[in-house]
Amino acid sequence: MNGGEEMGKADTHLHTQYSGFSKLGVMKFPESVISPETQVDQGRKNGMDVIAITDHDETRAGFLAQEYAKKFDDIEVIVGEEVTSKDGEIIGLFLNERIPEHLPVEETVDIIRSQGGIVIAPHPFSYHVFGLKEKILTLDIDGFETINGGHPDSYSNMFAKMVMDRYPKRWAEMSGSDAHSIYTSGYNWTEFEGTTAEDFRKSILNRTTKSMGVPSPVLGQVQWSIEVALGGAKLLKKALKGELKQVPDDHLIEKILSINDLKKATGIFAAYAYATPWMAGLATVLSTEYLAIGARKMRKQIPQRLENIDRIIKEYDASRA
Repeated sequence: MNGGEEMGKADTHLHTQYSGFSKLGVMKFPESVISPETQVDQGRKNGMDVIAITDHDETRAGFLAQEYAKKFDDIEVIVGEEVTSKDGEIIGLFLNERIPEHLPVEETVDIIRSQGGIVIAPHPFSYHVFGLKEKILTLDIDGFETINGGHPDSYSNMFAKMVMDRYPKRWAEMSGSDAHSIYTSGYNWTEFEGTTAEDFRKSILNRTTKSMGVPSPVLGQVQWSIEVALGGAKLLKKALKGELKQVPDDHLIEKILSINDLKKATGIFAAYAYATPWMAGLATVLSTEYLAIGARKMRKQIPQRLENIDRIIKEYDASRA
């Protein structure tokens, strides 16, 4: 600790190519195509003192980034994981090894704790990503995101902040970019007392962290989608030529190597088609409208939802008294 005089910046939610792939209908696309080293370099450019690599259901990149960061004296890397539990995504920080996915969230939390880890709920009140929602109210978590950089909608972060402010110091407030690309990081961060990873841990436990910044702009999200489309196509072309080699724990490369040549060729065509201005523009318009419609619907439920949250917390606290 630096006596509270110096404040550090941490990006607590970052992804790399080790996050594998996602599905959108019948399509599959990479979550990210950037390396662990690139995330460290970008974190330094963004002025972060601490970053956490939190790939989906994988910790390999966190250890690689941590080793790479040892050559610098202005940034530290925390090994984390965004775990897909049966009840929603949950982040473990300061991990020693990978945590299995698809377990009940209570069991996932216990495993994080057994490693001496910190437990954070990402985008808890999202209506378009697999968040824990009201589950966080009765879980042993240290904090949750009141700003998630991948949520430009007008509801998810706003409602999370309302819940946090309703129960001050009950949890640590967190702000993570959820960046899968260099285009979507640097807009938001968690401020903490001190500058080191250990300072950051203490600030979370002391509930003195502050959420800072804003979500990344829609343009950044579009740039990310084009980046993964073209980056995925590049990997598919290498695989077709027999030049793509398996990398330990890289589930994206593992998947690409497992599909036949026809699917590889189809994927390349689809990627370049998506990257055209009109297709990317159409996707942007449609996704923006989808988020706006969902946000309007969710905002109507705020009074009733807050009332229900108050009831859950009151009953939970009474049961523990």
